Amino acid sequence: MHRERFFTLSASCPDQVGIVAKVSSFVADLNGWILETSLHAEPPKAGEEVGRYFMRIEIRADSIPFHLAEFRERFKPLADELQMDWKITDSAVKKRVVVLVSKQEHCLYDLLARWKSKELDVEIPCVISNHADLRGFVEWHGIPFHHVPVTADNKASAYAEVQRLFEEVRGDTMVLARYMQILSPGLCAAYPGRIINIHHSFLPSFVGAKPYHQAWDKGVKLIGATCHYVTEDLDQGPIIEQDVIRIDHSDAVEDMVRYGKDIEKTVLARGLRYHLEDRVLVHGRKTIVFR
Repeated sequence: MHRERFFTLSASCPDQVGIVAKVSSFVADLNGWILETSLHAEPPKAGEEVGRYFMRIEIRADSIPFHLAEFRERFKPLADELQMDWKITDSAVKKRVVVLVSKQEHCLYDLLARWKSKELDVEIPCVISNHADLRGFVEWHGIPFHHVPVTADNKASAYAEVQRLFEEVRGDTMVLARYMQILSPGLCAAYPGRIINIHHSFLPSFVGAKPYHQAWDKGVKLIGATCHYVTEDLDQGPIIEQDVIRIDHSDAVEDMVRYGKDIEKTVLARGLRYHLEDRVLVHGRKTIVFR
């Protein structure tokens, strides 16, 4: 990543000739200095006449002679002409990440360590949990902690409170750091592409309780983790990042759990970084990730 401040233009549109030329000419006409460009053309899906084109462009902020609001206004006619889904963001504006957690602490510990060291350069305005166990650890970091219990009888009101807190702190992204509850369809629908989850990659083969025990019983040779966006369809959201670790017969269940925790926190941090840097573009259920 560049040290200087930059704007990130990320977009997708129906594929056609001249997309790059038109966008780069627009930037050049503003005297914009392009630092990095990532491009990808996706072939047409069944029933489609044209494919989809994806792009991510970083532009030196000091090369644009006005604020982003004016950039957006000037770029809109070209974006409309190309039928673009697009956004432009400022690297100087820190994203606000709200973390949801239950009792498993490893992903939360890792995220807060990366935040404390500035490796994860974001604001964490609060942590929300359905249990009170991690309150002391979170508040030790100077971060507000909200205990919102979730039971079979209060799910609607509990998730309404989660949404209220998220809006109150002006959250940009919600991260489920081993939050062991299924979010309501309404909450998922309210923030498409803004809620990130991490889970073990055994799904759907090893669903339910004790997936590592199930995998050990079947003698699996690879364990892993998947970072994905949350949708109303459980664990079916667009995938951001995945990774695996090879194991063998000498590994006990306890070893697998430990390996699993290591890879879960690594994949979550990596997937969150790709999301925050606008490196993830979604088309339907498929993601294009410019690493």
